[in-house]
Amino acid sequence: MSLYSVVVPVFNSEHTLRELYQRIRAVFEDTIHEEFELILVDDSSRDQSYRIMKELRSEDPRVRIVQMAKNFGQHPALLCGFSFVRGDFVITMDDDLQHPPEEIPKLVRAIQENPEVDVIIAKYQNRHHNLIRKLGTRISVYATSKMLKKDPNLEITSFRLMRRFIVDAILGMDVHLPQIGNLLVQTSNRIINVEVRHDARKYGKSGYSYRRLAHDLFYDIISNSAFPLIVVRNIGIISFLVSVVLGLFYLIKFLCCGSPVEGWTTLVLLISGYSGLLLLSVGIVGQYLINILEEARKMPNYTIRDKDV
Repeated sequence: MSLYSVVVPVFNSEHTLRELYQRIRAVFEDTIHEEFELILVDDSSRDQSYRIMKELRSEDPRVRIVQMAKNFGQHPALLCGFSFVRGDFVITMDDDLQHPPEEIPKLVRAIQENPEVDVIIAKYQNRHHNLIRKLGTRISVYATSKMLKKDPNLEITSFRLMRRFIVDAILGMDVHLPQIGNLLVQTSNRIINVEVRHDARKYGKSGYSYRRLAHDLFYDIISNSAFPLIVVRNIGIISFLVSVVLGLFYLIKFLCCGSPVEGWTTLVLLISGYSGLLLLSVGIVGQYLINILEEARKMPNYTIRDKDV
């Protein structure tokens, strides 16, 4: 029998926590028939979430709770929860009941039937988001697939099941403002999707505003890809080459035909030459920044999936 660690970041969820616990318990006791622990990480909620978490802890020792000192965000909360897991498998899900606990058996069945797979990520059959949110998700999926060189058909969501060694590998990474989905893709390519139901939100509204989502997408781009720097570098190289060609053209034209305006050729040569040199310099600096970015991320050179030594 395996132990499953369910990690849930909590933020202002006083209305859903008890129901979430009851449904998770019912799934593991009545359907999966496996041992579980529920790790609730309070991300500095402003309501009575932590009081309810303490009540659940007193009622069931399988519930383990952590309270963060301030609001760090969903991904740091998950990392915090990862550091306390004891299970052979780790499940992450949201606290708002949009991830139905009754869909957990699909993830468990998939990982049991596919021993060569390391991560099972839920793919929502029908997202209960508005049109703008859905469009933003599509853009994010496309951008991350290009940045991380992942299968564009692989959807990254926060409802997933991972083998324990993957979680240990993520904990070993020293990454500023980590994005768990991106770290998973960079840790293993043995990841598959399983379709699950996605329920409508029962209470309140999402803590992710459009501004927050746009900020996270921009941060994903600059932290996981050197694409902007590469664009600037290439523009610098092209501009420098164009300025050299233009400079030679106007110099030859001046020597052959003269110039109707005194000093015009010299001015064109100086502007094109210095502009091209400046952009080339920016490109060179950009290349150094790319190297610094790769070093600063401190990503592991490899991840051991299994061993017999």
